[in-house]
Amino acid sequence: MNLTTNYLGLTLKNPLVVGASPFCDNLTACRELEAAGAAAIVMHSLFEEQVEAEARALVTHLEAGSESSGEARSYFPEYADYQLGTEQYVTRLRQLTRVVDIPVIGSLNGVHLDSWVNFAQQLEDAGAAAIELNLYQLAADPARPGDEVEANMLRIVHTVTAAVQIPVAVKLSPFHTALAHFGSALREHGASGLVLFNRFYQPNFDLDEMEVSPTLRLSDSGELLLRLRWLALLSPTFSGALACSGGVATASDVVKSLLAGAHSVQVVSALLRHGPAHMTVLLDGLKAWMEEKGYDSVESLRGALNLRRCPDPVAHERANYIRILQSWRV
Repeated sequence: MNLTTNYLGLTLKNPLVVGASPFCDNLTACRELEAAGAAAIVMHSLFEEQVEAEARALVTHLEAGSESSGEARSYFPEYADYQLGTEQYVTRLRQLTRVVDIPVIGSLNGVHLDSWVNFAQQLEDAGAAAIELNLYQLAADPARPGDEVEANMLRIVHTVTAAVQIPVAVKLSPFHTALAHFGSALREHGASGLVLFNRFYQPNFDLDEMEVSPTLRLSDSGELLLRLRWLALLSPTFSGALACSGGVATASDVVKSLLAGAHSVQVVSALLRHGPAHMTVLLDGLKAWMEEKGYDSVESLRGALNLRRCPDPVAHERANYIRILQSWRV
């Protein structure tokens, strides 16, 4: 049985990748994940705000996105709260490449171009096999049109990919007007692949303290459906690599992601819940399903349930939408 997959031009021993998470801060845990079957590890992000805070240049960024309110400074973590400083991040990346034999992917998370080229080059020099460029932002400014937001993203991707030799994947949110078109544009601007999707961590309201409070909820299989939908839509026509990220908790979730067209499947929340050994559970489940269904390779099943054979994906989606709404009876 051949479990290998090609992701971003990297030949992985299987499709299971440890997504961006705190695991990269623990070298022992990373070795355990590799022993349990992980095919690659994505480091947690180096944040734009973190870089600016370290350089004592945070004021410009805060005024640009907070209606010039000084109170907004308190929304961001203090520099000491970040898990790794910029130098420590590069050092940790270099350490990881020495203690594991699987690819280590660096991650950059930002909105503005500024010094990202320099840091992308540092990650490449430190041994990163690829870079995951996380374009996490909430387009909440009513004066800024969507095409301007996406044009800025394209500039970032074009500049970063032109500055390094290693592949760059772009991690997106699902909130784009024409995601299929934008994905193709990212590919044309140098992206080697897409990671679907980023999770927006919605803040909650603390009614006792009368303030907005950060809220962390680990993902579960219920979040996978949105990923499956877009993987199935994009995989027939997108020429780059596709990764599923978010909602992968069971071996069945892994299989579904591959059937929809993913080249790799990122896992985080399930590993945080169950520990590194859960990677073996997912891998064994994938093997058992493939054997039962008669698949001899991951490549032979990848995309088997995407919309390649559907002449009109829009009509397909509309038909499914109508059918679901008509299925409920009172």
